[in-house]
Amino acid sequence: MILVYDFEVFKYDWMMGYAVLDERKEGCICNDPEALKAFYKARINDIWVGFNSRNYDQYILKSILEGLDPKRCNDFIILYGQPGWKFCSRFRNYPLNNYDVMNNIDRGLKFFEGSMGNNIKETSVPFDLDRKLTPEELEETKKYNLHDVEQTAEVFLKRKADFEAQLDLVKIICKGRPLDLSLISKTRPQLSAIILDATKQEHDDEFDINFPDTMQIQKYKAVPDWYADPENHHYKDGNKKHALEIMIAGCPHTFAWGGVHGALEKYHGEGFYLMADVASLYPSLMIRYNLHSRNMKDPQKFVDIYNTRLKLKKEHNPLQKVLKLVLNSTYGVMKDYSNALCDPRQANRVCVYGQLLILDLIEHIERAVPGIQLIQSNTDGILVKLQDPADYYKVDDVAYEWEQRTGLNLEFDEYHKVFQKDVNNYVIVAWDGHTKTKGAYVKALSDLDYDLPILNTALVKYMVDGVPVSATINGCNDLKEFQMVGRASGKYTCILYGEKALNEKTIRIFASNDEADPGVVKIHAETGRPAKISNSPEHCFIWNDDVNGVPVPEKLNKQWYVDLAEKRLKDFGVN
Repeated sequence: MILVYDFEVFKYDWMMGYAVLDERKEGCICNDPEALKAFYKARINDIWVGFNSRNYDQYILKSILEGLDPKRCNDFIILYGQPGWKFCSRFRNYPLNNYDVMNNIDRGLKFFEGSMGNNIKETSVPFDLDRKLTPEELEETKKYNLHDVEQTAEVFLKRKADFEAQLDLVKIICKGRPLDLSLISKTRPQLSAIILDATKQEHDDEFDINFPDTMQIQKYKAVPDWYADPENHHYKDGNKKHALEIMIAGCPHTFAWGGVHGALEKYHGEGFYLMADVASLYPSLMIRYNLHSRNMKDPQKFVDIYNTRLKLKKEHNPLQKVLKLVLNSTYGVMKDYSNALCDPRQANRVCVYGQLLILDLIEHIERAVPGIQLIQSNTDGILVKLQDPADYYKVDDVAYEWEQRTGLNLEFDEYHKVFQKDVNNYVIVAWDGHTKTKGAYVKALSDLDYDLPILNTALVKYMVDGVPVSATINGCNDLKEFQMVGRASGKYTCILYGEKALNEKTIRIFASNDEADPGVVKIHAETGRPAKISNSPEHCFIWNDDVNGVPVPEKLNKQWYVDLAEKRLKDFGVN
């Protein structure tokens, strides 16, 4: 069984809302420890799904089961920033198959609710009340609590594939034995470490850097020299990333310990473009150059998973995606000091090897194909413009030699139109009309990330089909398409709409053509100074009720969206 749960905690009251998905049953347990203990005992083998429950809700639950004050546990986590497991060592006596739908980069449940077009109103009951809640306040809190449970369930269902992938990782670990569902509580990197039989070890050679013996860099030797210089063996200069800025093939590049980025900024053009990406770069580097985490008991296991994944991919077996998670997460956690795979030296070598071999490829193509234009390069590939389509064969010859020498494989894609703000924001259009997009301005949006969607739609339609942005924007009558989901993080006390302090810290904003409508700012908790909510209009109206299916009202200022779309086009070099 899968149940979704969420806690609300006050000084003298607490409440747990829940929904058992398989039984389509929901309810609340309020201020009744015995009822909660009975519920926990009856549901101990179920999977408990929450939003940020890995860091919060499970510890509130365990504090009540242990007979402790949940408000003290709440403050320990929220006010003092301590991990919940430190609050009481006896928490380990309460096993829980906890699955957290929240990812590290998520902006909160309310942002998801806003993106989905759902009601994002907050409860009017303050969480810092110094008294017990009245019956009316308890009833309002119950509705609010169950609303969050329902929204968490909706996020879970939209991310069901993530859950199924997590479950498949658990199955790999259990190898046909009865499933140990307690493993569902672990993160994917933690599960990957278990699958790869890693044991945590201490290393003190983080910047012991060497270079691939297959590398043949001559023109741009300043780059490997920069990595070799002990003066550059640090990540930051104060708050700024320590990096090498250099021109490569007429394109400005930044080389650093986290990767390489190079791009012609505010560029757009048409012609014959070729993108060359390295297939499975980091796993391939680990295998070809023996750059696995040294904490693995047997590195051959990583190789076997890599080869099995390739076999399953050819067979169109969906399990290949799960094995890909194991392979790709291995590099990312080699600098995570809490993970058993942590090996910073190997992480640095993987990254440096990849950057230098990409640079090697650029240098050889530049030498073999005069007049070729480098549009962008990134950690695992390059985009070039050919002056003559026949030059494709020269590039292919260079690529073949490079593949044979380095042991890596390149995949080619052809495009005919490029709009590029920078290396992190672009639209590339193929000859058959399909696109590759990256960046907040043009990425494909989802139900859980639906912020100013009309702008993304208008920009991509212009870039792909030449449709004026004004035509797309003025032709849309769905209010949700114009929503901006603004929020104030924990650094801010509240949001002001004009002079009015709002109860919500996540709001749905729309540009207004009524000049009597004010704008919105957020108030910094320490300085008390106002700060503009990014991209918000000078005059706006707020709609925190459900917005799905709502038509555009007369007061919506569509011209504001047209102006912003045209401003963003200029960022892509379109005048």
